[in-house]
Amino acid sequence: MDAFDALIAPLRPELHAHCYRMLGSVHDADDALQETLVRAWKAFDRLDGRDNPRAWLFRIATNRCLTMLTGRARRELPTGTDAAWLEPYADDHLGPEARTVARETIELSFVVALQRLSARQRAVLLLRDVLGFSSREVAGQLGSSVGAVDSAMQRARKALAEAHPGPSQQATISDLGEPAVLDLARRYTAAWESGDVDAIVGMLTDDARYSMPPLPLAYHGRPAIRGFLSEDGGPLSYRWRFRPAAANGQITFGTYRWDDDRAAYLPGGLDLLRLRPDGIAEVVSFLDADLTTFGLPAKLPS
Repeated sequence: MDAFDALIAPLRPELHAHCYRMLGSVHDADDALQETLVRAWKAFDRLDGRDNPRAWLFRIATNRCLTMLTGRARRELPTGTDAAWLEPYADDHLGPEARTVARETIELSFVVALQRLSARQRAVLLLRDVLGFSSREVAGQLGSSVGAVDSAMQRARKALAEAHPGPSQQATISDLGEPAVLDLARRYTAAWESGDVDAIVGMLTDDARYSMPPLPLAYHGRPAIRGFLSEDGGPLSYRWRFRPAAANGQITFGTYRWDDDRAAYLPGGLDLLRLRPDGIAEVVSFLDADLTTFGLPAKLPS
């Protein structure tokens, strides 16, 4: 048991993130990881000393994810980066020493682009480009040939480049610089908490998008977003408090809406921002997110 725990412990965050990238769901990733660990434990005494333990574990995890994907209907994805079923992923899951490349590969646009690949292509791309396994290792993990892996890799890279253009959020945030990003976050928070629609819209790009999973609605462009925010009964009809969080490697806020009956600010959603040099290009507000899983309180006092 001690030897198994010693093997698993340093790889658990990487395994969980891999399952999330494959499945697009934290809950499904939890299930896939649990099943992976059970199967690995049962087969641990048969692990050959010549085997690569990391490759062995990711073989089990990947094939479990492929089985889960086969067992569920293909989810239809709308255009853009919206996905009503996608779940946000807490950066804490990656572990405290996560590299920039790890954060890039859990960004929403990347994870959604992955879901547009076939399950097999997705597995090959993640095992090769994200996890760094060789074509020969991937062929062994998937029970395939090196030629088939290389062919799938070429198709996956081409499809991903078409679905996920532009720099990552990690690159954009780095280029903008920490002071500018912190100032943007401060101004965005202040604008929402004061109900200043002009300030909010003024921080958006001309072609900005605003969506609210699991609702299949999306607003495109400044006029449409302004109309939605300021309409009777719309978001700015309420009082808000924002608290910083960390999800999918992006600028994130836990949002709280005032509730007269409870005399407190109650969770409204988890807002993830996608930045460009010219402003906020997208806001994805996950309405059903459990803010406590992102290190935030269940409510805020007045």
